[in-house]
Amino acid sequence: MRRAVSVAAAVVAALAAVAAVLQLATWFATEGPGPANQPPSMADVGGPFRLAASNGGTLDSASLAGKPFAVFFGYTHCPEVCPTTLYELSSALEHLGEEARDLRVFFVTVDPERDTVAFLRDYLANFDPRIVALTGTPEETAAVAKAYRAYYEKVPTGDGDYTMNHTASVFLMGRDGRFFGSLGYGEDRETRLQKLRRLIRER
Repeated sequence: MRRAVSVAAAVVAALAAVAAVLQLATWFATEGPGPANQPPSMADVGGPFRLAASNGGTLDSASLAGKPFAVFFGYTHCPEVCPTTLYELSSALEHLGEEARDLRVFFVTVDPERDTVAFLRDYLANFDPRIVALTGTPEETAAVAKAYRAYYEKVPTGDGDYTMNHTASVFLMGRDGRFFGSLGYGEDRETRLQKLRRLIRER
């Protein structure tokens, strides 16, 4: 059973990577690489957002000015990639301790239909309390994902339910709000810690 879940997670990650390539290919086909139409770059990752937060109220990205933060797109019904990533982020926060006092970590759901604020709050009780879940309307979710170049797609299952394919990387954003780098799914612990330390110490 565990082997089957691991294989499924690998397939999801592979599909997400293929989708990212197809997205870029689509851009070239529709926009073209002219002087006024440069392809998406690292500088294009990120943007303002305002979403409901699992710890109460609304989070406006303007309040993050001057603070490094990490953004992960996923959903609570995810069988392996999301809980594994959140566990790894929780472990990293615990290890970094006071060193990570300024670091904010967000879990943005790509499944707002099922992931209500209350459901997200209960789900995150299993992870580090510093991780905050964010949700919005389908339109708000699509806008944030587009800003961060994150891919997601609803996939119907044979039993009438559905699952979600989505980007498995964690986006790291600097104190200036610009894209700093990413944590890849399956990266070793020391690499994750090194990247987070560089993000925290960057000025």
